[in-house]
Amino acid sequence: MTAESLPHDAPIAPRPDRTPDALREAIAKLAPYRLAEMEWEKNETLAMAVEQNSLAPVHMFLLRWAVVAEIERRPETARRLHRAEQVAAEAEDPELSRKAVREAGDIVRAAHRELGA
Repeated sequence: MTAESLPHDAPIAPRPDRTPDALREAIAKLAPYRLAEMEWEKNETLAMAVEQNSLAPVHMFLLRWAVVAEIERRPETARRLHRAEQVAAEAEDPELSRKAVREAGDIVRAAHRELGA
């Protein structure tokens, strides 16, 4: 990650290839609690790709899960994202919620940049 990452937030796993098998393996190691979500989304994506006669949904699926893996392989970054998402969902103060949404967005955008997306 770039400026949004802390210097001591070194990756705990290599960046996976952007293939279904490599991403599934990475998610299984880094965020196993998300495997069911990934599998459900894969099935929905494949159905959408067939319906649209397009590989665009598959490319978006792979990018989305590459971003998840990119964030999760940096524990401090993942912790910051999860905390921001929780605050955004639970905060009663609108300004606090907005700040948390901005932080989460910054983290996700940084992961996209790291992936060249």
